[in-house]
Amino acid sequence: MSSNFNKIYQESLKNPEEFWKKISEDVFWFKKPTKILSKDNPPFYKWFTDGVTNTCYNALDVHIDQGRGDKTALIYDSPITGNKKQFSYKELRAKVSKFAGALKNQGVDKGDRVIIYMPMIPEAVVAMLACGRIGAIHSVVFGGFASNELASRIDDSKAKLLVTASCGFEPGRTVEYKPLVDEALKLANHKPSKTILFQRQGHEVKLNAPHEISWDEALSKAEEVDCVEMSSNDFAYILYTSGTTGIPKGIVRDIGGHIVALKWTMKNIYNIDADDIWWSASDIGWIVGHSYIVYAPLFKGCTTVLFEGKPVGTPDAGAFWKIISEYKVKSLFTAPTAFRAIKKEDPDGKFFSKYDLSKFEALFLAGERADPDTIKWAESLLKVPVIDHWWQTETSWAISSNCTGIEMMKTKYGSACKAVPGYDVKVIKPDQSLAKPNEMGDIVVKLPLPPGTFPTLWNADKRYEENYMTNYKGYYQTYDAGHIDDDGYIWIMSRTDDIINVAGHRLSTGAIEEVLSEHQSVAECAVIGIKDQLKGQLPIGLIALKAGVTKDNDIISKECVQMVRNKVGPVAAFKTTLVVKRLPKTRSGKVLRGTIRKIADKEEYKMPATIDDPAILDEIKDDLIKSKILKI
Repeated sequence: MSSNFNKIYQESLKNPEEFWKKISEDVFWFKKPTKILSKDNPPFYKWFTDGVTNTCYNALDVHIDQGRGDKTALIYDSPITGNKKQFSYKELRAKVSKFAGALKNQGVDKGDRVIIYMPMIPEAVVAMLACGRIGAIHSVVFGGFASNELASRIDDSKAKLLVTASCGFEPGRTVEYKPLVDEALKLANHKPSKTILFQRQGHEVKLNAPHEISWDEALSKAEEVDCVEMSSNDFAYILYTSGTTGIPKGIVRDIGGHIVALKWTMKNIYNIDADDIWWSASDIGWIVGHSYIVYAPLFKGCTTVLFEGKPVGTPDAGAFWKIISEYKVKSLFTAPTAFRAIKKEDPDGKFFSKYDLSKFEALFLAGERADPDTIKWAESLLKVPVIDHWWQTETSWAISSNCTGIEMMKTKYGSACKAVPGYDVKVIKPDQSLAKPNEMGDIVVKLPLPPGTFPTLWNADKRYEENYMTNYKGYYQTYDAGHIDDDGYIWIMSRTDDIINVAGHRLSTGAIEEVLSEHQSVAECAVIGIKDQLKGQLPIGLIALKAGVTKDNDIISKECVQMVRNKVGPVAAFKTTLVVKRLPKTRSGKVLRGTIRKIADKEEYKMPATIDDPAILDEIKDDLIKSKILKI
């Protein structure tokens, strides 16, 4: 390990209480904590137990107190609507405190839950921070979720109030929110007392009084309110997992640990200071949007970008470069899928050359494995570090990363670098023994987890313990699999259930995908294990090609098979590569490998609530039939 990084990392493991106590002094407390870590009831550890603070105060008020109220807090840019707005910290606080007053007028109080079902507009950020201001617990539901998913979250949270908008915009279509909300409220057993709806210009909808009220009407009767004092261990929000499989889990975040950890990450992981412009190209409905569009950058006091658009199609593959250039963005955080989409549409970087990116210093990727080919492509284009890092909804911030604000370390393509200070990461084999360097197994984190991670699940302590803390006693099970090499670099190869067993050999689908992505014609790929009577499972590859590829599909497929044979070996028994038009994904960009596998194996499957385009599943099914992988 590098000397400076190693010193800080070891300090975080040897004396975590002292380490985080020092860091906690950089946030605002109404009452500073004296008890840093409570270990009374493992695995339910609590940080800063006697501290008193407020999320919104740390995001807005503290910077105004420090004389930085005129600094730009939020930049909003919507290429779909053509709207652009900027808000200073003073302006944003005024809007937040007024809407907090509107929530109070509707009977929302400390500890009450508020569902936020909104597109990527400033009002969504205002609603989140307003909840924090009065001590309400928000639960943001991604705008792409259907009614039944929204209903399940209303029921589980027992939300007192719902905040929504008349519509959201996607390239080429309008997503009408009102019918979805109406249907969700019919389906839900629990009924929120009121709905506040923001009318988007030109897309106004009729409201049903008295249970529905417009955003403007709610504000017209409201007065600005101050922040309330909150216990450090009170909950800031509930964020339900995407629901692609099983019953959604309500991930909760405690207030004190959340502020301490996220503010620290901005400088130490991302090298962002208060004067910098930061952009996280995600959605507020996901954890990345929570942590790195809204909370962490505002805790730090820098400028954050809210982008209502896509990497391609709004209007073209130069959308990201335009934003970076126009606002002088220092660093961007997005999903590898976004860059694969850009690479597919503009492999030669023709759009890139139109813009000035001289202020741009780093690209961070997370949310799924970043294949080496995409990283190398981005590096060659951008001429800046491209950093793959790994974290989860459960943790709210990075488990492993190249911590650019501490010490830059060398890139190992395919690795998410080293464990971040605070995380004691291990690999455990199926026989419960610790894996040696380079040995494959389940990746776990030694308890207690650092501040800012999830202390439990919403109203489900037992489920929290059974799902995450039982299989490996004293450790948090990440459900990711991989290995740690001799240098301490972490290699995330697949989800635990994406490891396939070929004739008794445990193989990583990620390792095969890595090889396929190296083919010059391949834009993106997915590998799944399908049932086989002889070998148990056999891997098949699905590949989507770059734009403009003219080479015959059969030739490309044969080349891919040979590459896997050469680089992974005959043990993979890899014989089939299928060229597809596109891969089925969630709206957050994750490939639905489990759903593809179920289709191939003729298993029953539920249409994932988060799917981007349901029609893709029929396309995949037809491709599987034509290739005789799926026999009907």
